[in-house]
Amino acid sequence: MLPHCRPPLWPEPIDDSRFASMISRSPGGCQIALLGLADDHGIRLNHGRIGAAEGPRAFRAALARYGASDAAGIAWPRVYDAGDVVGVPGESLDAMHRRVTEAAAAIHELGLLPIAIGGGHDLTFPFVRALAQRVPPPARLTGVYFDAHLDVRESPGSGMPFRRLVEDCGVRALHVHGLNPLVNSQSHLDWFQAHAGHVEHDTTPDDPWPEGDLLVSLDLDVIDQAHAPGVSAMNPAGWSPLLAQRWARAAGRHPRVRCFDIMELSPPHDEFGRTARLAAHLFLTFLTGFAQRALLA
Repeated sequence: MLPHCRPPLWPEPIDDSRFASMISRSPGGCQIALLGLADDHGIRLNHGRIGAAEGPRAFRAALARYGASDAAGIAWPRVYDAGDVVGVPGESLDAMHRRVTEAAAAIHELGLLPIAIGGGHDLTFPFVRALAQRVPPPARLTGVYFDAHLDVRESPGSGMPFRRLVEDCGVRALHVHGLNPLVNSQSHLDWFQAHAGHVEHDTTPDDPWPEGDLLVSLDLDVIDQAHAPGVSAMNPAGWSPLLAQRWARAAGRHPRVRCFDIMELSPPHDEFGRTARLAAHLFLTFLTGFAQRALLA
């Protein structure tokens, strides 16, 4: 078990699940590591709908009952389930962030590509920080994220990860897809554009991706609330699941994508578990893309 992680919460033992041949309790022979980020303190600070601390549990429950481990034509990469970094009542946001970075750093030391499931979107900052600390200068990471919000607030909370990645970790450029201009302030957009931020409108997954090593983050609120009601801030005019699927597969396939996360899954607001099921689908879609990396190399 990695530092600061509790055992993963599955609805049944991993060895009895349909994905027993894919999910491992140890890192040996694996290519991917799954890390739950079970905390929503940042969402509470931003006065959002809390509940995303339960996201990793709901994700595993949905994954255990979704898909087929022997899906036709797919050679699944083996995944080490590293468990969950869990928030502690009364602790500071920085304390949780330190523990997330240490857990993610341990994954990189194992030579595995980390995928995080959260959890407040602020946790993308410490999750990616572990990778940024490993990228030698002068190389710097580039961020690609799918989100209705810029998330460049100055104040602590779930709306601050990408500002902190630029200011604290030297991320050189940000590319946001799916932005809703009605829920972003002019001051945040001004800061974003002044720090090599690009709002992408017509870019497709088949177009050239930005240069450098890439961090990729998918906030489930980029998807329309008809399909993803279980998020911290619902999106009344968001993406279709098919568009999110295309980007998730492309991210998995791209050789310069060094980490990936799916954030803001909030089970208390998730009618019939629709959003958790979609998160499981996007995770598996990323893996199908990842499985193609060796074939395209």
